[in-house]
Amino acid sequence: MAYKRIFGLVMDSVGAGTAPDSVKYGDDGADTLGHVGHFYAGKLALPNLAKLGLSNLHGTPIEGVPVATDPHAYYGRMQEVSAGKDSMDGHWEMMGLPVEKALSTFPNGFPADIISKLERFSGRKVIGNRPESGTKIIAELGEQQMQTGDLIVYTSGDSVIQIAAHEDVIPLAELYKICEYARSLVNGPDYLVGRIIARPYVGPDAAHFTRTANRRDFTLEPTGQTDLDRLQAAGVHVVGVGKINDIFSGHGIAEGYHNESNMDGMDHVDHVMQEDFTGFCFINLVDFDAMYGHRRNPEGFGQALMDFDRRLGTVLANMHDDDLLLITADHGNDPTFTGSDHTRELVPLLAYSPSFKQGGSLGVRSPFADFGATVLDNFGVAGNGQGHSFLANLQ
Repeated sequence: MAYKRIFGLVMDSVGAGTAPDSVKYGDDGADTLGHVGHFYAGKLALPNLAKLGLSNLHGTPIEGVPVATDPHAYYGRMQEVSAGKDSMDGHWEMMGLPVEKALSTFPNGFPADIISKLERFSGRKVIGNRPESGTKIIAELGEQQMQTGDLIVYTSGDSVIQIAAHEDVIPLAELYKICEYARSLVNGPDYLVGRIIARPYVGPDAAHFTRTANRRDFTLEPTGQTDLDRLQAAGVHVVGVGKINDIFSGHGIAEGYHNESNMDGMDHVDHVMQEDFTGFCFINLVDFDAMYGHRRNPEGFGQALMDFDRRLGTVLANMHDDDLLLITADHGNDPTFTGSDHTRELVPLLAYSPSFKQGGSLGVRSPFADFGATVLDNFGVAGNGQGHSFLANLQ
């Protein structure tokens, strides 16, 4: 059947086990869901995700999440083909635009020409300039930044330039302007960077610094047309919740909502579900990644999953028979793994509608573009040949 509304929900960084190419990325053995479940020693309570088939799709059952004998959803996993493990790579690939060439990364910090241009444009000195956890580098250099007005510039294992500043020292408008300039420096050909991230923080001292919800991502403009563009061109209403608008630089999105947190994002989902429209709502919930994955906090990660699961119950109760919910992730970020970067993993795939007569396995789908191909297929929109729809499997 064709569904009137599709809700595509990305649990940012909630990986579902080692991918066949994980070793290439130094991530062999990473398993976000499995290791969080193990950390909780059987006390990870996810009843709504469990009945949809979350443990069914995982290679081995997740501790605390029982295998569903009669799963309400179709379940599987997806394998990425893009040359990276960043949010941009994952989301673009879902929407029919795999990233075929590896983006620039900076394991030794940024080259002098980028730093000198940033300093000249901003009139501020750059400090940091190394791969580091955001919370760690802000705790280390934040007080200096408050005293001098310098810019804390750092990166990670991903293709990203992050610029942090105290909101009382550098106003948000100025920080965003600096990030926009940084974006202009790395659009190729010498450097091609996925995201510039403004990382404002507040607090009186290192012991009390917290990063705020005024984070903003300045993402590389999509290098081609995406499934969001195709949907919009065909007259299908497209809603973006969370950092979707940033990841696609606003392309193909008619209605957008910025999230303050996962729970704020779920508030937006509840709001959109009350709207009468025909179309696709694409949602990203980033707290799993930003608050817990990068900070290697399995306890917080598990609690965030349980908080999400409770809110998922409301979503399931409010769905119409002609609604379809697709739940997935963009990459892994195993909070028990080494380092503080994303992990290359398979990602979960759950498909549910109240109209289903049964659930079942979708197997391992590759590329992620199967997700977008299914959305296009539902609305009768032609794609670009990337991905294969699984719409006909849903009954």
